[in-house]
Amino acid sequence: MTTKHKIINNLMLLFFTLAPLPEKTLYHSDMLNITVNEDVQLKQLEDKDAPLLYQQIDVSRKHLRKFLPWVDYNTNPEHSLRFIQMMGRKAEDQEAIAFGIWYKGALCGVIDLHGWDHTLQTAEIGYWLGTAFQGKGIATAAAKALVSFAFDQLKLNKIEIRFVLQNQRSGQIPIRLGFAREGILRHSAKLHGQYADMVVMGILKSDWKY
Repeated sequence: MTTKHKIINNLMLLFFTLAPLPEKTLYHSDMLNITVNEDVQLKQLEDKDAPLLYQQIDVSRKHLRKFLPWVDYNTNPEHSLRFIQMMGRKAEDQEAIAFGIWYKGALCGVIDLHGWDHTLQTAEIGYWLGTAFQGKGIATAAAKALVSFAFDQLKLNKIEIRFVLQNQRSGQIPIRLGFAREGILRHSAKLHGQYADMVVMGILKSDWKY
């Protein structure tokens, strides 16, 4: 390595050492339960929810696995517990938050915020509902509440929702909430051994109407 290259490398190292880390948004644990409406609540998942979570996955397995490849790997309550614990650690590090969706007192699905980027102030939202709870407007209401929470409390600037191109039902939710279609990521996922395209929908805080 030449002297010139050494100087450049040292300057780059100094830059990254001195550059300020992105400030993380502070939030309190009592903010992590969100009342959506009189029937729906979002509650941050806890270890004790694992049996109910697995039960909902298991009874809805045929429906869920069509577009969610992780379903085939969640085969007992221990797997659901590991997921909850993993998301708990990510919440502590402000990387993600997972909520159980509760409908009239029953755990009916999950909605989470992940891919939390504190520099760009962006994140993604994902969700699923058990088969028996489809068609009641629950997922749309839950997504609306979580997006508002992300903008108002977490001070994010942009939220994305991504879904498999063929999953039109899931894709209707961001459309109802005013998200813009930003493009298609070709062959960016695998479903049961086959490549799948992902649709990217996004909304800026300045465009959020709720």
